[in-house]
Amino acid sequence: MTLLDLTLPSPAENLALDEALLVAAEEDTGGEVLRLWEVPTYAVVVGSGGSVSIDVNTAACAADGVPVLRRASGGGTVVLGPRCLCFSLVMSYQAVPRLNEIPASNRYILGRVVRALAPAVAAVVEGTSDLAVGGVKFSGNSQQRKRRFFLHHGTLLCGFDLARVSKYLHRPERQPDYRRDRPHAEFVTNLPLTVEEAKRLLVAEWKPEGEYAPAPLEKVRELVAEKYTRDEWNRRR
Repeated sequence: MTLLDLTLPSPAENLALDEALLVAAEEDTGGEVLRLWEVPTYAVVVGSGGSVSIDVNTAACAADGVPVLRRASGGGTVVLGPRCLCFSLVMSYQAVPRLNEIPASNRYILGRVVRALAPAVAAVVEGTSDLAVGGVKFSGNSQQRKRRFFLHHGTLLCGFDLARVSKYLHRPERQPDYRRDRPHAEFVTNLPLTVEEAKRLLVAEWKPEGEYAPAPLEKVRELVAEKYTRDEWNRRR
C-alpha cells in the first residue's frame, strides 16, 4: 500500500479521483493506496442510491453556493468541507481474509481506524459503518466495489463547522438504531484532533510504503466531464 496525500481544487474532482484510483487498481495501472484529502470548500455529497429531494435542503445549498454531488459509493448523505478529513482506501480482496464481504471488510477497516485513534479517543463502531464516542457520531463510511478491488470512503470530523450539517441536510429517512431519532445537532461531534494529527495517526496505523505516483488525473478529468458535473448523475434521484 502506498500513500497519496492529495486534495484537488473542486469537490467533483476529489470524488472523481477516488473512483479513478479504484479503476487504476482494477486495471493493474495502480494498486492499494491510502488517500488523505480535505475539501477546501463546502459540498453536500449524496450516496449512490440516496435521494437529493429527501436528504438535502437544496434551497439552503443554493443560497450558499454549496454544490450537491453524488459519489459512486453507497451510504448516507454527508457535508464535506474544511476540517473534515476524508480518508480513502483502495484494497484488494486478497489483502486479508473476507474482504470480499461488505460487513467483514467494514469491521476490519473500522477496527483499524479505532485502533489508530486510540491515543486520542475511545471510539467504537456503531450502526453499519459509523464511528462514535459516547453514542455521538464523528465518522461515516461507505464502499464501492469492483471485481478484484474495493474503495472504502471515510470521514473524520476535526473541528468541522457542525452547524452546516443541520443547515444543509434533512433528517435521514433511514437511521441506525443508536441515533434514536436525534437531530443532527445532537448526533454529530468533532474529534479532539486537528486534521494533521488525525492524518499522522492513520498513517502510523496503515504504514503505507512510499508515495502513490502518478495520480490518474486524465481519468479524473474524464470522470468529471462525463459524470460528476452532470445533473443526470448528481440529481438522478
